[in-house]
Amino acid sequence: MVLTVDGLRMRYGGTEVLHDVSFQARPGEVVALLGPNGAGKSTTTEILEGFRLRSAGNVAVLGVDPAEGDERWRSRLGIVLQSWRDHGNWRVRELLHHLGSYYAPYSSATAVRPWETGELLEAVGLGAYAAQKIKTLSGGQRRRLDVAIGIVGRPELLFLDEPTAGFDPEARHEFHELVRRLAVEQGTTILLTTHDLDEASKLAHRILILTGGRIVAAGTTAELTTLIAGEDEVRWIVDNQHFRKSTPDSTEFVRGLFATYGAAVRELEVRRASLEGTYLALVRGQELAS
Repeated sequence: MVLTVDGLRMRYGGTEVLHDVSFQARPGEVVALLGPNGAGKSTTTEILEGFRLRSAGNVAVLGVDPAEGDERWRSRLGIVLQSWRDHGNWRVRELLHHLGSYYAPYSSATAVRPWETGELLEAVGLGAYAAQKIKTLSGGQRRRLDVAIGIVGRPELLFLDEPTAGFDPEARHEFHELVRRLAVEQGTTILLTTHDLDEASKLAHRILILTGGRIVAAGTTAELTTLIAGEDEVRWIVDNQHFRKSTPDSTEFVRGLFATYGAAVRELEVRRASLEGTYLALVRGQELAS
């Protein structure tokens, strides 16, 4: 396992902000951590990154307790923060080449580090801006640079915190493709922290919902949707009569509907159970319980 978290607890004074958080992540798996502000997402990732000491529980990141991780261990991690204080007078290529040089001592035959600068620039869509000063980049371009900085060392484990904030639809699509390539082609494990439910459902193999310092649900998008939101709802009209049916498999039901009634079916509407509905139900339920 790349990530193993068992019974993680965090306490600030008399306030416990994480309660027995447990989960795992395998090589090449994309795991999304969803939750409202104050749920404990940032605290969890900071503990995994080795920036914060936990109060209790067992944590192993790439086989190492992050509280004891050394520089070689850190060279195997990549972190993309929500914002990064950069040096505006650096040129894009120069900065990436400079940062990449710190990873070179930890390169090996099986893990070549860093990512070649030109290849990296093309991968994040900054090839045309390689010679520009960072202060001249647009907001979306600077965000792509944040991502490039996070993956310059070819990490085995990548932490992404709201990675597509500020991206336009095309840039978002390109970034999603990059994440998929990292996971599939390089076996990079990715922990994605986001408020974007659509992004989580598109990218993640597994989703964890954290609220009130507890993981209240975990599974694929389909599993979580079925857990709370339940069945799809199909509505239609035949011979001026209105019908409504709840079903776990709306595709198969609609196929049967047309096989029976054909062109007589009018105003067909399918309302699918959604991850958003599941998420809101779980968060509200936890808020009411607390």
